[in-house]
Amino acid sequence: MPSPRLPVLSIAHPLILLPTARLTIPISRTLADAVLALLDDSDAAQPVLAAVPIPAPEDPEFHHPVTSGTAARVVRLVRPRAGQPYLLSLHGLTRIRLVDPVHPSTAPTPDALPDHAIQYSNGEGGTPRPQTVEAFKDAALRMLDRLATDSVQPQRKDDWMKVAAMVEDISDERAAWMADVLVAAVSGHYPDKLAFLAATDVEDRLHRATELFIKQTSISEVSKKIASAVDESLSRQQKEYFLRQQLAAIQRELHSLHNPPSSNNPNPNNANLGFGTGGGSELDEDEQADADDLADLRKRIEAMEAGSEERKVGVREWRRLKRIPQGSVENGVIRTYLEWLTSVPWPSTSATTGTGLDVLKDPSFLGKARAQLDADHYGLDQIKRRLIEYLAVVRLRAMADASSPASASASTSLPTPPQTPTQGRIEGSDKSRKEDKALVHAPPAPTLAPKKSSKGVKGPILLFVGPPGTGKTSLGQSIAKALNRPFQRISLGGVRDEAEIRGHRRTYVASGPGMIVQALRKAGRNDPVILLDEIDKVGHSNFHGDPGAALLEVLDPEQNHSFNDHYINVPIDLSQVLFICTSNTLETISAPLLDRCEVVELSGYTYDEKMHIARRFLLPKQIQANGLSDSQLQLTDGSLLHIATLYTREAGVRSLERAIGAVVRFKAVEWAEHLDVLASPDAPKEEKDKDWRGVVEEDELEAILGVPRWDGEEREREERRGVVYGLVVTGMGEGGIMPVESAAVPGAGRLKLTGSLGDVIKESGEIALSWVKTHAFELGITAGRGIDPLKVPDPVDIHLHLPAGAQKKDGPSAGIAMTCAFVSLLSGACVPKDIAMTGEITLRGRVTPVGGIRMKVLGAHRAQIRKVILPWANRKDVEHDVAPEVRREMQFVFVRTVNEALEAAFGKGTLGWRRETVLLESRL
Repeated sequence: MPSPRLPVLSIAHPLILLPTARLTIPISRTLADAVLALLDDSDAAQPVLAAVPIPAPEDPEFHHPVTSGTAARVVRLVRPRAGQPYLLSLHGLTRIRLVDPVHPSTAPTPDALPDHAIQYSNGEGGTPRPQTVEAFKDAALRMLDRLATDSVQPQRKDDWMKVAAMVEDISDERAAWMADVLVAAVSGHYPDKLAFLAATDVEDRLHRATELFIKQTSISEVSKKIASAVDESLSRQQKEYFLRQQLAAIQRELHSLHNPPSSNNPNPNNANLGFGTGGGSELDEDEQADADDLADLRKRIEAMEAGSEERKVGVREWRRLKRIPQGSVENGVIRTYLEWLTSVPWPSTSATTGTGLDVLKDPSFLGKARAQLDADHYGLDQIKRRLIEYLAVVRLRAMADASSPASASASTSLPTPPQTPTQGRIEGSDKSRKEDKALVHAPPAPTLAPKKSSKGVKGPILLFVGPPGTGKTSLGQSIAKALNRPFQRISLGGVRDEAEIRGHRRTYVASGPGMIVQALRKAGRNDPVILLDEIDKVGHSNFHGDPGAALLEVLDPEQNHSFNDHYINVPIDLSQVLFICTSNTLETISAPLLDRCEVVELSGYTYDEKMHIARRFLLPKQIQANGLSDSQLQLTDGSLLHIATLYTREAGVRSLERAIGAVVRFKAVEWAEHLDVLASPDAPKEEKDKDWRGVVEEDELEAILGVPRWDGEEREREERRGVVYGLVVTGMGEGGIMPVESAAVPGAGRLKLTGSLGDVIKESGEIALSWVKTHAFELGITAGRGIDPLKVPDPVDIHLHLPAGAQKKDGPSAGIAMTCAFVSLLSGACVPKDIAMTGEITLRGRVTPVGGIRMKVLGAHRAQIRKVILPWANRKDVEHDVAPEVRREMQFVFVRTVNEALEAAFGKGTLGWRRETVLLESRL
């Protein structure tokens, strides 16, 4: 028997129609016409249709097909007034299931009523178990009692009580019907109601209704409890405020009794300092400490420059603080703000000009800076040269500003302003209050010139870019040591809120200043060296704002002399601060932010540099950290080289330090056991006579560090048809090699690319295959011109794969490698395993330059590649950036065309080039 069919009406989120319930929804004119047509065609006065709920796109159920719905009777269709939608009223009858499920993404539009085959639910009838019914009744009565208690209107409360009486008298057979009525009447979560609609079994439906009622009751009880607690808290605060006011009045009266007006009391209004001069109290010490804090706060306000914006704001907030009672919340907010405002190193309160200028005037400044950089870092000659240039510019600009006529006249012609009455006390008598008023409204002293923003040293913002562990952060510390300035590091990794940079508005609860102001406060000077670490990992624009855009003003030398923190809300001069940024990559940094920085690349270290770093820095540090001495442990040069080449192949030196630390800890255990044997009287004599051996040889490393990590990769690399090795740069900026694998499979002459490849690298593969097809006859792959090597003699597909498919790969630098892989696959020639290549190609066969040459060459050197094929245009990068010792150990071949690249990869004469004109044999 065929299944009955009903017109399907899609009900959008968050509406849902349950059996026994009524629902009125607005519909469009087109859908109203469809309903009118249904009314006209139906024999019944009120036709039936299927109401199917459609989840929202953000709902997890949106990705699952919809099978449940409700058979609903069309009760009424109201024609609207002009400009208003139609109103359709439906009455739910029973549950149905769609024979062909509807996917939400392809659900019928609300303007149509397509017919679908349905099945009526078989679980509408039946008698549930008595235990299930009792649990359902208990949960329903508890929820109805809570709804009646929370109802404000008496009529609403009576309605809920009547429903509760019906629940108590309902029979077991009608319990499922009552569950539908109650679930439709209460407001629940959409997923819960959707699951309740899908439950066709009576037992399951009652269980779901019971859980929904318990959840609603719990939510209502918690909400009521929270609201009651808030009311109690507010009343408690008001009561505390009145009691504090009464206590202050009582203290004033007691103070007036102990100190009559005739006595010479210098501070008649300071009753909060004690109950009198005669008596003592255990609270006097706390109150005295609080008074001392306020006095210190006041002194710091007075130390600000007269007439400056920060002093005006400080005095204004101080006056507000004195007017607000001490126990109020606003008092604590203002006091916290004043503490932050006075702790910022303003130009008038930060005596750093002389100190910094003395360091820069030292004739041996650059020599000391160069010695500091050499002591902290080995190698990095180009980076050090750029930093010395940077420090030299800082020194010359600072000395030029100090010796300029304007600054000299400003420093000599302006007399020291006399101490005004406003520099006395700010709290206390009527006289001091008048002084407060005069401090806010008084004009600047006539002898002072208008305040000008200091020129500062508007040097470039250096951005150190390189892989992890290459010394970017420590370079910033070395610059701070050379300048004798405080160093502050701000980690921007994961910062996604603009307020973390600019601070929060004071209107928010628990607001505070941003990271820049916090760093200035910790430094205590207005000219520190601030390192903005991991600037490439700052969050992008979201509903919290754009933290990257907030850094634009900080890192702009033309704007940061008036940086505005939202919490302080007073312009702060950052022109004296030296900002240094670090990053692992440039791809995730916004273009406006990158435009404000000067990029300095740190590509990585060679094996020779790693050996010196391990010998000079890492090994002594680990020996000291693990409680040994230099005489107790030594690592030979062969063992250090073995660790660097086979255990820690990386651009930086962090893994190398960890491996050295593992060796040192292993020897520390042996040394501790050796001391225990010597101290034990029961130890055998032959054990005591053993000498301590503190030298670690190369053959001992496998027992300490395990099997070499990179030895297996060297063995797996092999000469094979269709496989070549390309040069890549990882997301962290480290260089390395990656095999480009290709294979011919039966097919129809298509190219298949795998390995999480981006659009650019996919296009490189298509260009490479097109070039090989065009020159297949010249390469000896086909017997004639115009023949597709993928279709003659047998149709095949080429599958090109780049391993490590979980890592995203993209970029225009794999053209040569893919071309060589295709030529090797189709011709049978193999590329040696110690050859790696990089470069992009064009359809004309030209080889174009690529980036990241130094990182790629160092990665090839770490992988023991002996021959590297590079574009001719990158020759200057190798000569300028690659260390001489690396160039001596490797052979570089610079190519202009694909033909030269193929000869360099396969060897001269390996490929049978057909350069002469070939005569075609005629046939009958």
